[in-house]
Amino acid sequence: GLTFTSCETTDLDLINDPNQITVENGDLERYMVAIQVDFVRFASTMGSNGARLVRIEQMSSGSYANAFEPIYTNYEWRLAYVNLFSDIKNAIDLANEKGSRGNHIAVMKILQAYTLISLVDYFGDIPWLEATNLSEFPQPGLDSGSSVYAAAIAMLTEARQELGLLGNLNLENDYYYNNNFDQWKKLANTLLMQAYVNTNNTSAFNALANGNNFISETADDFVWEYTALINDEIDARAPGYQRDYTGGGVTSYKSDYLMNAMLKDDAGTGSDGDPRRRYYFFRQNECTPGALKDYTVDPDVAGNQCPVDPERLFCSTSPRPAHYPGSDMVYCSVDNGYWGRDHGFGGGIPPDTFKRTARGVYPVAGNFDDNRFSSVGIGQGGGGAGITPIYLASWSHLMLAEMALNGGSGDAGSFLRDAMSISIDKVMSFGSKDPDGDLSTYAPSDATVSDYINNKIGTFNSVSPEERMNILGQQHFVAHYGNGTNSYNFYRRTGYPNTLQFTVDPNPGKFVRSLFYPADEANTNQNIAQKANVDLQVFWDTNPPSAQTGGFPSSN
Repeated sequence: GLTFTSCETTDLDLINDPNQITVENGDLERYMVAIQVDFVRFASTMGSNGARLVRIEQMSSGSYANAFEPIYTNYEWRLAYVNLFSDIKNAIDLANEKGSRGNHIAVMKILQAYTLISLVDYFGDIPWLEATNLSEFPQPGLDSGSSVYAAAIAMLTEARQELGLLGNLNLENDYYYNNNFDQWKKLANTLLMQAYVNTNNTSAFNALANGNNFISETADDFVWEYTALINDEIDARAPGYQRDYTGGGVTSYKSDYLMNAMLKDDAGTGSDGDPRRRYYFFRQNECTPGALKDYTVDPDVAGNQCPVDPERLFCSTSPRPAHYPGSDMVYCSVDNGYWGRDHGFGGGIPPDTFKRTARGVYPVAGNFDDNRFSSVGIGQGGGGAGITPIYLASWSHLMLAEMALNGGSGDAGSFLRDAMSISIDKVMSFGSKDPDGDLSTYAPSDATVSDYINNKIGTFNSVSPEERMNILGQQHFVAHYGNGTNSYNFYRRTGYPNTLQFTVDPNPGKFVRSLFYPADEANTNQNIAQKANVDLQVFWDTNPPSAQTGGFPSSN
């Protein structure tokens, strides 16, 4: 799980165990800290689940059902129900007792609404009406996903009306917006817009979009900020940094699909691919077994073909899976030194921790990739003073582009241009976090970035509707690096991009349209029957059902 981290720590006892708060000893501000901490843990962990499903991160099981067994989501469910919802109920009671705490209540409603929407997006029908009254309903029953969405939309609407009213007191610690309640209102509107996208409510979406009071600029981004602080009591570094910058090397694998897509996406940029590539990924190794040292150079050039290494990269001596179409779909080895794993490949753990590609300077504040090809270590780069992105301005413009292609107003190409510009600018701003990074040589120039965006938008405006959705889908996934929840929703809404890497196993089972209920809940609550499989669609997912192979979505 995530470690609580922030620029400011106010109560280390609370931070170490926020659930020590009780109604008897609870103080409203202590509750507010615990709620904010547990919320980012929930948003980050759920975002990781979505990222693995859509290849933003690597999924390490050949079967979709096995990759998301019921036991794997106990933590997220507990964060929501045992921690967040319980604390919010008690904190709202306290806030009402104290008076003048409308801002506190509104912030809690926004965080609760996000959590409820996310639970529906991932699980479908969930407990809600009975879930915070366990004395009367010790085994709460399920509410329909549509009714929970309606409740969350009502919370967001109420919160907008309560924020910033005259006489309302500030939060003692607002780790997200520092008591800027205009920004909290923008967040509420943005979350409403996202809910309307999922439910295809174009008129409600357009009404909010036309009001232009949503997260549209980087200054309004909804993120959690970490620091490089580490001592005996607290580790305040970004969790992804903690996993990748260790004394023993990198402990996780990156997605071959995403690394290859960003490397080869070279419209207007020659061989350097997507301008965000060197910020997302840090290579410890310059030649991945079975791949090319430089994919833009002829494979026959001496030294350009990397030798295979079956001890460290098992698949480097294996033939391509028969169900992988053509040679365009990346398999096993990514050129130019990127060392990750394919979608759905588990395998063993070879001695490759100082070969694997690490997370870069964005978003976890690791190293900027300047071709140094050195081993990772504790304290390198930005020291972990990164972020968890929860909702970014670039995502809003991607949402506008999608809706413009599906009956909304405005020009999809213009929205996509804005999304790309805002995303690339934000990512590149993280380069300065690595004091050792050679930005002067390897950071993309303004002209390179401009050429990349212009060429991408030029292509977008000239191709078929299907290819437009593929371009939008890839940009969606790249921009959501660090939190895959919206991309998982996008994939189930649209089926795009349809160019994703297939699962290595030719029979991975049905794609996850919703997660199993967590084991701790399904095994003890007689009012919740466990799902037979992961193909049960959430209420807003009206696309065709999944099949064992193929079906919807097609890149299975």
